[in-house]
Amino acid sequence: MKLKSSITVSVVVLVTLVGLAFSSAQEADFQWVNPLPDEAHPRLSHGTFRSTSMGLDVGFVIYLPPGYEDQANAQRRYPVVYFLHGGLSGTENSSIGMTAYFDRAIESGVVPPRIYVFVNGGRHSHYDHGGFLAETAFVKELIPHIDSNYRTIAARSGRAIEGFSAGGRGTARIAFKYPELFCSATPMAGGHQYEKMVSEDRATESNSGIPLPRDYNSWDRASQYAARESAPELEILVVIGTEDRNYESNVAWMDHLESLGIPFESRIVPGIGHNARRIFSQIGDQIIKFPEGCFQRARGR
Repeated sequence: MKLKSSITVSVVVLVTLVGLAFSSAQEADFQWVNPLPDEAHPRLSHGTFRSTSMGLDVGFVIYLPPGYEDQANAQRRYPVVYFLHGGLSGTENSSIGMTAYFDRAIESGVVPPRIYVFVNGGRHSHYDHGGFLAETAFVKELIPHIDSNYRTIAARSGRAIEGFSAGGRGTARIAFKYPELFCSATPMAGGHQYEKMVSEDRATESNSGIPLPRDYNSWDRASQYAARESAPELEILVVIGTEDRNYESNVAWMDHLESLGIPFESRIVPGIGHNARRIFSQIGDQIIKFPEGCFQRARGR
């Protein structure tokens, strides 16, 4: 028994050290501003805003729909979808490959023209921690910058948030904390089991060892949202594949939302694992159309 325990401890230590080494390598490579790749979709452009909270420039990528630059549309305003990338560490370029799905839906008339903004999620998963104020920079600095510099519908009824994997987790956390900013939220394939670890005071963001406040997670923020009096209603769509490694935690998290009386819709995609492109290949139009209800109300006003 002692030999078996010793081997088990050694394996755990080895896995931990490998994980920390990988995390350190990611952190060393992380940059707040990353130029747009040459092969990026032609309707994408790169921009920066000044983060006064961190005292540095932060990058973003923006998709402007067909017709945005036309003189005939000079007075037209557009709804905005903010897309949060996956991965513990990523950049504003991490999810720009999804543009092909968004552009195709607009070009084919599945949805009217809208703007997409790809957010830099900071060193780890769109959290504020250790001087990397990714959530603050997004919510309090990037959104006002976009509304000031582009022809947006600058109201919650013209603003949606969505994301995949770690971006799905960030979508849930941010939408429930700031429902006055978004009318629609689509958290896709989020690893809510890791959010649960933080809620249970195990206080790590996934396997990175980053300490976080206990209530800084998708479970407690849902509870806090449900407890708020007269909180703005969010239109929520949870998306997960049945073969996704996060499937069970998404089912448990949806049970949590139900127990709180938070309405939501779900799309459970049979046979699909942790792959955003395969999800969008199957039900992309449904996901893209989801915010359109509140967007139509914004256009009506």
